[in-house]
Amino acid sequence: MKYCISFLVLLLILGITGFMNGVHGVGGECDKHSTADFEKLAPCGKAAQDINARVPHSCCAEVQKMDTKCLCVAVLSEQAKQLGVVVAAAVTIPKRCNIANRAKGYKCGDYIVP
Repeated sequence: MKYCISFLVLLLILGITGFMNGVHGVGGECDKHSTADFEKLAPCGKAAQDINARVPHSCCAEVQKMDTKCLCVAVLSEQAKQLGVVVAAAVTIPKRCNIANRAKGYKCGDYIVP
């Protein structure tokens, strides 16, 4: 719970200070995501930091709605790094959520979405 609250507080701070008006500098379809879209991923905080953490249903519901490419851009962002997101753990969230139509084999940085 402590990690989720910390994750949400950091997201809000970053959003308020203007660092997250979408995914900066990437261009394309992922730039349309606003701070509010990323705040919806707050329930994923602990699961994005620890591959063995339980993924809450609320996290899975939000990840299901998100395009794999945009999720990848989000977890590779500087903001995610500052929040302690571990890319190796974050890319497994769709699988841990049992999302059947996930983009298996999608390359996200140095990682492959399982």
